[in-house]
Amino acid sequence: MWDNPRVLNLMAGILVGVAALAFSAAGLWLLLRTGMFPVRTIEIKSRIEKTTRDEIEGALRGRAGGNFFALSLTELRTGLERLPWVRQVEVRRIWPDRLEVSFEEHVALGHWGDDALINTHGERFLGKTNQVLPHFVAPGGSEAEVARRYARFSQLIAPLGTSLERVVLTPRFAWQLRLANGLHLMLGRDADQAEARLERFVETHAATLGKIPRRHEYVDLRYPNGFALRIPDLKG
Repeated sequence: MWDNPRVLNLMAGILVGVAALAFSAAGLWLLLRTGMFPVRTIEIKSRIEKTTRDEIEGALRGRAGGNFFALSLTELRTGLERLPWVRQVEVRRIWPDRLEVSFEEHVALGHWGDDALINTHGERFLGKTNQVLPHFVAPGGSEAEVARRYARFSQLIAPLGTSLERVVLTPRFAWQLRLANGLHLMLGRDADQAEARLERFVETHAATLGKIPRRHEYVDLRYPNGFALRIPDLKG
């Protein structure tokens, strides 16, 4: 074997390859462990309105220091996305010592239950706000459907000159609305039928309820050819 040039050349090539691999591994280990490439600057590229500087610094603490190459962008992004008003984060390395962070914050559509908000994408989050927003009460998992129906219901009632104050989807999946003028509307269980009933009610409002001088507070639209009306003055 030792006097066979082909075998000797093959073994030499293998040894050179193993040595090169070992040197590469050692170089990579030193590159990731050395203090020569620290992250010096974190630049926020987005306009932040709801998230405070203290919250961002708290989320970065313990995650953003250290080696430029060894830093986990996934861990950094995950930490920032745990902040209440942060919906999505993108983090990029910029050679030689800078990180760029881009935020997308939630845009609140309404209150969800007693302790959460829902955004314009139909996603629930735990932010707090003093904004005057509609209130949604619905089973968990129906956020996207409620957001979509809210947009449609709002369009349908626009001719009445009022807005939606509350949208309820009951555990039996029946839709109920409360308008800003105090009127409660019972729409029934089928969402598409509920939209059709509401559209029909708005179209006939001027010729029906619009002519009643007394304030009306409750309208049940779950009838095929009409609706039931309750007027506070006529109780009892």
